[in-house]
Amino acid sequence: MIGLDTNVLVRYFTHDDTRQSPLAVRLIERQLDARQPGHVSLVGLAELVWVLRTRYDATEETVAEIVAHLLADDRFVVHEASVVSAALDGYRHAAVDFGDALIAALDRTQGCRHTVTFDRGAARIEGMTLLE
Repeated sequence: MIGLDTNVLVRYFTHDDTRQSPLAVRLIERQLDARQPGHVSLVGLAELVWVLRTRYDATEETVAEIVAHLLADDRFVVHEASVVSAALDGYRHAAVDFGDALIAALDRTQGCRHTVTFDRGAARIEGMTLLE
């Protein structure tokens, strides 16, 4: 297994760089497989989502499709995949920030009764409570 930095994933999914994107595509499509997958860390995934949303104006639907692709494709091993899957469900159904959905899902796995937040949008996520 090899680790994949955020910038490699960005280049793979956006095809925005004439030099780096082909390198990322070649690595992922020709060198990675179920026996030799690429590891996607939680930090890398959170950065990927943030970059896609803020720098590339990707829609929530596009981001959800990319995260779902990473989870389903055996060329990738997503750290805490079951937690990411739960976060993806929250992201899709509650129309909230993916990072907030991931925080709530991670906290649930650690036995937290709830996660407090000042973010009214995040408070819509199951397990998040608005601190007032």
